[in-house]
Amino acid sequence: MMTKVWDDLLRRVQSWPNDAQEELAQVAAEIEAELNSATYEPSLAELDGIDRGLRDSAEGKFASQEQINAVFAKYRR
Repeated sequence: MMTKVWDDLLRRVQSWPNDAQEELAQVAAEIEAELNSATYEPSLAELDGIDRGLRDSAEGKFASQEQINAVFAKYRR
């Protein structure tokens, strides 16, 4: 099943502009490098999120049980 999805996508990609094809190739290469890498290298955005979480934790900023329940209720429909 997935092979057909990929085959269809790759056929359509051939009609994309060269810049878009190159961007897709770069993203695929990055994914492949991550899959083949023994260590994970987080992006700058991920590192910023980690730093923000560590700061908030150090300051005692945690979600209340009510806030947690509201998020679960929203996404568990």
